[in-house]
Formats: sequence, C-alpha cells, structure tokens
Amino acid sequence: MTSNNEDALHELARAQLPADIAERWIGLFRPGIGLGSADGSGAGRVVGRLGGLPGLPAGQEWPVWEGHGPLSFIASVDLGELPHGSLDIDLPADGTLAFFYFDGQADDGAAQVYADRPESRAGARVVYVPADAAVAERPVPPGLTAYAEVPLVAWAETTAPYLWHPLVYREFGPMDDEHPLWDEDFKEALWDLGESRHRIGGHADPVQDEVETEVAHGALGCPPWNDPRINEEALRWLPLAQFDSDDDAGMMWGDGGSLYWLIRPEDLAARRFDRAMFTWQCS
Repeated sequence: MTSNNEDALHELARAQLPADIAERWIGLFRPGIGLGSADGSGAGRVVGRLGGLPGLPAGQEWPVWEGHGPLSFIASVDLGELPHGSLDIDLPADGTLAFFYFDGQADDGAAQVYADRPESRAGARVVYVPADAAVAERPVPPGLTAYAEVPLVAWAETTAPYLWHPLVYREFGPMDDEHPLWDEDFKEALWDLGESRHRIGGHADPVQDEVETEVAHGALGCPPWNDPRINEEALRWLPLAQFDSDDDAGMMWGDGGSLYWLIRPEDLAARRFDRAMFTWQCS
C-alpha cells in the first residue's frame, strides 16, 4: 500500500496561505510512515502487526509494572521492512520494536499511565529486539487477553505539525487571531486530509493537544504549566510511534483515543528505547 499526501499538503498551503507563510509552513513538514491493516488485499508487504503474541528473545522477560501487573502487547514493527529512506529519525536499519502498555486488564482499570506521574512510567514500554536474536512467541501472562492480530502494511507519508505545536510558535512567533494559520477554512481543510493514525516517526497526530508538551512537562518534573522551559523541552522530543484505537484489533483507548511514544534524539541514537516516554489522549 502506498499513499503519500505530500502534494495535497503543499497544494493546500499554497492555495490558502500567503506565499511567504505557505513556504515557511511547508518547511515544518516531516516525513512519517503510516501503518494500516493489510486487510487480505495483498497490497504491500507486511511490516508488523497489532495484537497477537509477541516474539521475544529467551532472556527478555515479559514487561511488568511492579505492584500492578503485566503489560499488554500492543504492536510490533519490523524495522528492516519499513520503506527505506522514508524517515528523518535515526531508527535502526533492522530488528523489531515491540510496544507494551498497561491497559487496565490486570487490575480492572484501577491504575493508569500518565506522562506527569513518574511512578506510572513502568506502565508503558518499548522493547528493541535485534535482528539476529533468536525469538519465540510468548503466551500472554495470566490475567491478560491478547488483542486480535492485525497484520500491518506501511506507506510513506508527509506530516504537518499540529497548529499549536511549539515548532509553529518558534517559526512564526506571536500570532494574533487574524493570522492565516488560524483561518477556519484552512484548519478544516487540513483536518480533512486525514493523515494516518497508526504511524512511525513524523509529526504526532494528537487527539487533544500537542503530545510533546505533555511529555516535556512530565520529563521536567511537572513544573507549573507557564514555565518557559516546557516549550523548549518539548522541542527535544521526537514522536517514535502512535497507535490509534482499532476496531479490528479490539483496541479502544478511552473514547476513541491514541497511544503515543516519544524519544529524545540522543537516546534514539544510543538505542536507549527504555528511555522513551509515553502519553495517551482520547476525545
């Protein structure tokens, strides 16, 4: 499956924004990889899956949030099968990323994971499995039910930043209510382009507000929201992956929400996926 919306985003910007603002806005776009159900059509190569059972090395324990219970397996992505050269983040060329999240099955929803609760961070995990590791499919621990398996295919896509992203404010500075980016027709047209909601890299597609700011706030120890360090810290975090609610997999995050993992560039370069941070949003 292939679907790159770069031309549509460029055309929208140049049709609805003044020329100088359009080019500056376009300069903020980032490449991402959209993920979607293989749906049995044979379109595209399978690059990963939602749900099912994870393949883990013999020495890798199933992730557990101590005192609460095991995390649910959400998705895995074979990095070697992703479209080469389609991202601007330093992912390994091969191996697998497996994503786990404490979804409340183990304790009937009593504990939840939030970026601003440091004690909950063990409730979301990214596990990197090298390509040469011998792996075996693991059964789910007691108390969990595996999500339905949904094979995923990938395509390159261009992603625009959320309009309230700190990058936008850094580029355009103070913007009054009449700024072209706030034009209702432009905002609605941008929304209608319908970017993928399962994604690797690119800009995050938030359900509410910018996820980078949520993670930055937590990373700084939850200072007052008007602390100027938050916006600077937000610019240090890169979206690694997001997984939307998905009917086929039986996944529902709150009320039609999404799960997000972000990482600092230096941690990504060092392959410290254990330092990725998590947040989630729902409508």
